[in-house]
Amino acid sequence: MMPNFATVRAFTIHIFTASGAALALLAMILATAGQWPAMFFCLGLALIVDGLDGPMARAFDVSEVLPRWSGETLDLIVDFVTYVFVPAYAIAASGLLPPALSLVGGLGIVVTGALYFADRNMKMDENYFRGFPALWNMAAFHLFVLEPPAWVAAAVVAALCVLTFVPMRFVHPLRVKHLRPLTIGLMAVWAALALAAVVQNLEPGPYVTVPLAGLAGYFLIAGFLRRPN
Repeated sequence: MMPNFATVRAFTIHIFTASGAALALLAMILATAGQWPAMFFCLGLALIVDGLDGPMARAFDVSEVLPRWSGETLDLIVDFVTYVFVPAYAIAASGLLPPALSLVGGLGIVVTGALYFADRNMKMDENYFRGFPALWNMAAFHLFVLEPPAWVAAAVVAALCVLTFVPMRFVHPLRVKHLRPLTIGLMAVWAALALAAVVQNLEPGPYVTVPLAGLAGYFLIAGFLRRPN
């Protein structure tokens, strides 16, 4: 019996999600060769896939059409390798951290990231994340571009590992309704600046690095800007 159009479409969306794993492998190969801008370009493409596959799956009722495959599990697998595993390698192998802490930092990232993705309560009300949502691809990108002193980078990594388990609100840029237009607009600006940084071999001038730092600050504190109920 030939599958119907809805089934083919649903499975195609799963393949689209799984393509993020292929991008992760390519990013890892590039990372082992020290090609950091190309690695971040692949991780950026994976971020786009992650932003699109969920709305597509919900729009076409993929979980109902294809109950055999868990889109949620697939998404978590791909997110872990693109958000956590590859960036952890990049942070550990790039020399961003003091030599004595490079391996420790990388191990801390993958362990705390794995625990975060296993947390059934990672989401709070109104689609906020609970704690730092293991966005190590973003953290690694900012560390590469801003190039803080090694001890500062190590302190940032340690702080984010701890914040993974702190019940603070962290904004989901697409699904949190409060300030959504502002957040999406700032995400678009961030994406343009990030692309400019990648094109310039992760060595852009202050006209890119300063806004990127400011935008990172916004996304860190956006959860605290929520209106009280």
